[in-house]
Amino acid sequence: MNDTADQPDTSFVPQLDARQRAMLAEMGVRVWAPRPPVAAQVTAPVMAEAPPTAVARAPAPSSMPAHAAPAARPAPVQPPVNEAVVAAPRPVAAPARPRPAGVDAMDWPALQAAVAGCEACGLCRSRQNTVFGVGDRQADWMVIGEAPGENEDLQGEPFVGVAGQLLDNMLRAIGRSRTGSGEQAAYIANVLKCRPPANRNPLPEEVAQCEPYLARQVALVQPKIILAMGRFAVQSLLQTSEPIGKLRGQVHRYQGVPVIVTYHPAYLLRTPSDKAKAWADLCLALETAAASSDRSTAP
Repeated sequence: MNDTADQPDTSFVPQLDARQRAMLAEMGVRVWAPRPPVAAQVTAPVMAEAPPTAVARAPAPSSMPAHAAPAARPAPVQPPVNEAVVAAPRPVAAPARPRPAGVDAMDWPALQAAVAGCEACGLCRSRQNTVFGVGDRQADWMVIGEAPGENEDLQGEPFVGVAGQLLDNMLRAIGRSRTGSGEQAAYIANVLKCRPPANRNPLPEEVAQCEPYLARQVALVQPKIILAMGRFAVQSLLQTSEPIGKLRGQVHRYQGVPVIVTYHPAYLLRTPSDKAKAWADLCLALETAAASSDRSTAP
């Protein structure tokens, strides 16, 4: 009889732990166990072979009950809503106090006092000084500019600084100056008597409030020629929207006074190539003023 026939069959010993397997191995006993079911095998995913869009999911904890509801998904993040861009409101020169009445009948002291105390538009809130005018008040020549700048606002005088120096040179070239008298004189004023903030362009409302002051100055000076310098001065006097380039070389009129259009000295500083055009305008003004004088002295 074979001795092994009486021994128990240990070729299939399920549920052996590591210690038991080690003891059997030392005894020379071959251990056989069936493969676990395929469904029970857990194979670690090979990340290198995973498709690019694969997303690894962590296994649910074993302690989670089967009927537990899945975690709530976070609320989707809404893209920011583009707010409508609101354009900056256009500055409005709202009248703070009515302009003095009877401007068209004022004499020089009353007119200058009215301008100094004027609060008819919002420019009165930001000005340092009003800019009334300078020069001989009986001059044959009147120079009208646009609006005071920073230096004019500080000094209370029109056309100062570098642009003022250029104007003085232009007047000197035709025998005129702001300090002269008689045939060497020129009276200088601006359409606006207050400086617009940051030297912005004048608003139509602001020009309208100042226009009676300028009209009275022209009536008091009674010049033989007006030299209008700059777009806003030209458009205000002539009540037109035409550019200076189309108005140059012609004789216009304001209150019956001949008006010659030319560029502002500040523009000529930025565009020196147009100084020749400005000189041509001065020559036209000389001819027009001379012709006006001849007509006034004719019997």
